[in-house]
This record gives sequence, structure tokens and C-alpha cells, in this order.
Amino acid sequence: MTNKRIAMVTGGMGGLGEAICIKLAKLGDTVVSTYSPGNSKSQEWLAAMKEQGYHFYAYQCDVTDWSSCRDCVKQVTEEIGPVDVLVNNAGITRDMTFKKMDCVNWDAVMNSNLKSVFNMTKQVCDDMIERGWGRIINISSVNGQKGAFGQTNYSAAKAGMHGFTKALSLEVARKGVTVNTISPGYIGTKMVMAIPKEVLDSKIIPQIPMGRLGKPEEVAGLVAYLASEEAAFVTGANIAINGGQHMQ
Repeated sequence: MTNKRIAMVTGGMGGLGEAICIKLAKLGDTVVSTYSPGNSKSQEWLAAMKEQGYHFYAYQCDVTDWSSCRDCVKQVTEEIGPVDVLVNNAGITRDMTFKKMDCVNWDAVMNSNLKSVFNMTKQVCDDMIERGWGRIINISSVNGQKGAFGQTNYSAAKAGMHGFTKALSLEVARKGVTVNTISPGYIGTKMVMAIPKEVLDSKIIPQIPMGRLGKPEEVAGLVAYLASEEAAFVTGANIAINGGQHMQ
């Protein structure tokens, strides 16, 4: 693919998503981030990124809602162009033991983390097949591989993402479209850094053989590789990036 690519990152404002946006922009991609309805800081984020030299686009999209995803991608296609790289990064947590889990918190996590992958991928996949090139990258989690106490909803959704990856990759493998999963461990995002230091030092860091949190830029580098021409023979994979915390 020689033309300038259009990359869409769901939930790209802040944390891991922001690092992915920056990395893809550095490679020359035109980068579009989605943001949730009610997010009043989208323009502030765009302005802050512009000050750093990154001209991003941002479109409102409720990734849990089919119509919102359809309308968002349609607008992006009309105003910027068809999406070449889709990074399904948006997601939430609603942690609690299964005993306390209710339908509201189960559905919220399943919709944000798993249904969203269908909602967004469905809007771009056919166009990628028609053009004979595309990259779909799903951001899962180490806890989708090994499970985690208090995360039956999150672990189930993140494991489901890779089932989606494996099945879809078989359908599109001959069409120039790859579909892959990345499963990060504990990454030093604002969300993780908000965990009390004593919990990080006593409970989380000791689980990681490398003895540190991952960096958002490290995960973004892996996204960049999977989005590249060099990764054209990688599809249906689930690549762990967790400092040795869990190995398969």
C-alpha cells in the first residue's frame, strides 16, 4: 500500500489510544480518533495534539451502538476517505466479584469491549476487501488470556475479542486483509497509575518478571508493526506484550 493510509483508533483520546494515534501519525498515517458522546474535551485534546505537531481528526461515536458506528464511519469516509487501518481500542472496566455482578455491569462491559468490535469492524471490512488491503487490530488484555479476580465480565469480553479475530481472519485472509489481537499486560497509563502505589508495588509489579509496567509507546510500536506491509503474513495471531507476566 503506497498511498497515505487512513487509520481509525477507537477511544484514541488519552492513555494507550493516544500513544497509538501518535505512533501511526509519525509513520505518516492520517489518524482519526473516536470519542464517546458526552466527552466535552475532544476539542481540547485536538488542540493539545496540534501543539505537539499532530493534526488528528476526531469523530463522536458510541461504539456500543450500531447506528452510531455506521454514521461515524460513513462521515469519515465521505470527509476524509475510506479506513485502511482499524484499531479497536475502546473499552471500559466494571470490576466486581461474580457474586456482586449484575446484568447492568455485565452488559456495559460486554457492549463496550466486545460488541463494539463487531459494530466498528462491520463498517470497514467490506471496503477493505474490495480494495484488497486492510488491517484490523483488536486490543485485548492479558486478563482475557489468564482471567482475573473480579473481572468475569472484562475477561470474557477480552477473550471473545480474540475468538472474533481468529474467525474473521480466516474469512478475509485471501483478500489482503489481516486481523490480529494484541494482549497487553499492565501498562503505565493514567488509569493504571491511579492505582495506589502500595497496591502497584506489592500486588502488581511482583507478578511481572521484568519488574516494571509496560509503556504505552511499546504497545503502540506493536500496533504499528501489525499495521505495516512487513506484517502482511501475520493474521489470526494474539500477540502478548506483558513483560512475561503470562506465557502461552
